Formats: sequence, structure tokens, C-alpha cells
Amino acid sequence: MSSKRAMKQAQKQAFARHRSNITQSRFNQKKRNLAKKSKKN
Repeated sequence: MSSKRAMKQAQKQAFARHRSNITQSRFNQKKRNLAKKSKKN
């Protein structure tokens, strides 16, 4: 595999990981907020 192709692939993987981290953290924050609200009531 050429180094250019390897770099492109690594970049894609890093971006995909980054995107999934964002969605997961956003989802976890919503969960936490809901838990806090239900405890207050």
C-alpha cells in the first residue's frame, strides 16, 4: 500500500472515530441531564 493511500485511510478512520465520540458524548450528556431533572422532581 502506498503511503498516500495509507495516510488517507488513517485520516478517514480518525475522523470517523472523532464523529462517533461527539455523538456518544452528546447522548451521554442528555442522559445525565434527564437523570438530574428527575431527581429534582
